[in-house]
Amino acid sequence: MGITFLIAIIGAAIGGYGGYLYRKNTVEEKNKDLVVKAEQIMNDAKNKSKELLYEAKNEAFKLQDEVKKEERKRQTQLNEIEERLLKKEATIDKKEDEVDKLKGEMDSKITSIRQLRDQVEDIYKLQAAQLEKVANMSKEEAKELLIKKVEEDAKEDIVNQITKFEKELHDKAKEKAKWILAEAIVKCAAETTAESTSTIVSLPSDEMKGRIIGREGRNINTFEQITGVDVIVDDTPGSIVISGFDLVRRYIAKVALERLIEDGRIHPARIEETVEKVKEDVNMLIKELGEKAVLETGVTGLHVNLIKILGRLKFRVTHGQNALKHSMEVSFLAAAIASELGADISVCKKAGLLHDIGKSVDHEIAGHHSKIGADIARKFGLPEEVVHAIEAHHGDPEPKSLEAQIVQAANLISNARTGASKDNLDTYIRRLSELETLCNTFEGVKKVFAVQAGNEVRIFVKPDEVDDLGAIKMSHDIARKIEKDFHSPNPVKVHVVRETRAEEFAV
Repeated sequence: MGITFLIAIIGAAIGGYGGYLYRKNTVEEKNKDLVVKAEQIMNDAKNKSKELLYEAKNEAFKLQDEVKKEERKRQTQLNEIEERLLKKEATIDKKEDEVDKLKGEMDSKITSIRQLRDQVEDIYKLQAAQLEKVANMSKEEAKELLIKKVEEDAKEDIVNQITKFEKELHDKAKEKAKWILAEAIVKCAAETTAESTSTIVSLPSDEMKGRIIGREGRNINTFEQITGVDVIVDDTPGSIVISGFDLVRRYIAKVALERLIEDGRIHPARIEETVEKVKEDVNMLIKELGEKAVLETGVTGLHVNLIKILGRLKFRVTHGQNALKHSMEVSFLAAAIASELGADISVCKKAGLLHDIGKSVDHEIAGHHSKIGADIARKFGLPEEVVHAIEAHHGDPEPKSLEAQIVQAANLISNARTGASKDNLDTYIRRLSELETLCNTFEGVKKVFAVQAGNEVRIFVKPDEVDDLGAIKMSHDIARKIEKDFHSPNPVKVHVVRETRAEEFAV
């Protein structure tokens, strides 16, 4: 068994060695193949690098040739430019020589001319001296004598020519002025409806008159006290009359009464509520009327509060015409005249529209409406030329600009139109406004209404400031004040009202 084991070991050793030799041969053969492949790759790389190097050298040579060609081309261009510059320089040098030559010739000619001028002056002086010696007078004396002689000979002709031209200019100016005014009036064909001091309100039936009067006249008394107008209920069928000099009050009273009639509920509380609501609506209407007037006349740049004041002119009367319509008419006329005379149309338009703006507050502020209007315009920052035209539209102060004269002329044209009732209505309204203003000067007065064509004045006092005895005393003091400062053709009844109200809610 030991021998068998030994043989097995020897056999295994021999087999292992044989396997080792086999693997060694196999590895050596593979190494030989790898070496051959590596050498092949190295050879290919060397060949490729040679080819690339050759191509790079060829490309470099090409670039070098192109650069040399470009350099030769630029050198050629530089040579051409240099040649042209040299030619120009030569030309310039030549021209400079010619200029120097001409300059020398000109200097020579100037010297010769100066010499000739000196000779001529010497000859002229010699001749003048000889003439003075012959005429036995100086040059100034001869000149003065000649002018005097010519003036004497031509004096009569000059006067005649001046007179002739003045007459022609005057006739042309007069004719031109007529055409300008005629065209302006034609362009502005305004309405001539006269405003009165009463308003008629239609009734659905005569039964409504009793409801308006109310029990023991409480409805009509309340209505008259709140609105400051007289309500005349007579036998005229289907209508009643509202009388008052103030157009705003009459309008408020008319609208309020129409609303009460339409509603059917007529009692003191309802009357007061309706009148207050109508007053708010009228304030909105005044603003809208001002905006419409500004839009129609094309006037721009007015402050919103100034437009509201302008709208109040709707409820004033001037020469029998609505003051707002009159102001618009003057604006149109002034613009038309300004366009013909070459004046500032914008200034004439604006001043024409605002020339009577003072009338909207002249019952609240003392003074002539032109002065008041100028102060209002100045307050709202209007240009001085507009302010002056407003202030001077009645000639006091004297108009100092063409625009002011145009506005004055336009105002006169509007006031002189057919249908104007001159100063009758204006004087009446001014008189009643002055009466109300006088009563408002007393302390404790709340509201004042002049009614009955100025024969009665109703004064509502503040009950917390004036007691019953004070009200009696106030009526006496106001009556004496009216006698002293207010000249009325008829007696004026002073009616002082002190009213206390108490309210409570039942819940």
